[in-house]
Amino acid sequence: MASPVGLPGWIGPWCDQHLGSAPVASLLRAEHLSAVFGLRLADGREAVVKARRDEPARITSCVAAQAALAANGFRCPAPLTDVSIVDGDLVVHAEQWLPGGELLRGDDSDVARCYAVAFADLMAALMRVRVPPPVPSPHWLGWDHPGTGPWPPIEDLDSRDQSLVPDFVVTTAQRATRRLREPGDLPRVLGHADFEAQNLRWLGRELHVVYDWDSLAWMPEAVLAGSASGVFASAEVPTLAPLESSAAFIDTYQTARARRFTAEEHQVAWAASLWTTTHNARAEALLSQPPVATTALRTEGPARLRLANA
Repeated sequence: MASPVGLPGWIGPWCDQHLGSAPVASLLRAEHLSAVFGLRLADGREAVVKARRDEPARITSCVAAQAALAANGFRCPAPLTDVSIVDGDLVVHAEQWLPGGELLRGDDSDVARCYAVAFADLMAALMRVRVPPPVPSPHWLGWDHPGTGPWPPIEDLDSRDQSLVPDFVVTTAQRATRRLREPGDLPRVLGHADFEAQNLRWLGRELHVVYDWDSLAWMPEAVLAGSASGVFASAEVPTLAPLESSAAFIDTYQTARARRFTAEEHQVAWAASLWTTTHNARAEALLSQPPVATTALRTEGPARLRLANA
């Protein structure tokens, strides 16, 4: 059966083979780092098909972790298929259609605490999951890449004029990266590396669902929590939360996890709170986008580097 108008031609046959029913209507379509298609199938079911160019083994681990969380009652869509490869390098799987809820907007300390408790619950749930580490890390938190520069290779960005990137963005990225790479003995854990407002939905202040499980990473817990403390307020446009809100997030996270960070963990958490924003600021400069992350980084970077001892 042919795919509905506007959808890639491979989707119809793929759904027929892997879901046992072909798509008849499109409910949602979003494309950024991955392509997400919400579909109604001929048998009446609704599903989401996700496709991205990534390491198949990494996505397989992510989907396995997502399946374990869903089976244990965590608020995430349950995978409906295994991972498969389309057109040579497109990694595809399907998951439950789980709509509803609203974005929790804002970047004040009260909102930060809500996100911190949710992240602590998520991390506690993932601590009980055993899957092969999902490596390499997603590039927007790829401080641990094997290269020498602060950012991992990203062809679309690397091919552009790097002189457009402000010097302070490069310097901040270099200093944060060095600090993150120093504590080689911090244990790594499984965690969500894209804990942004856009990837969660709420019913009031109660968490309804967490999306984007392709974005799991294998990193020290303080790095994951620190990163989330910086990006949690990002909705349509990536930004950096205010310093006091990140501090409230980090403190609340430790309370919710009933575990205080060591002095070293505090420092790497603050370094991580900067790292994704350096990536976003670089992209803004190279892609001629409004300098939202760049402005926040210019304002807040120095204080966060001091807290990171970087």
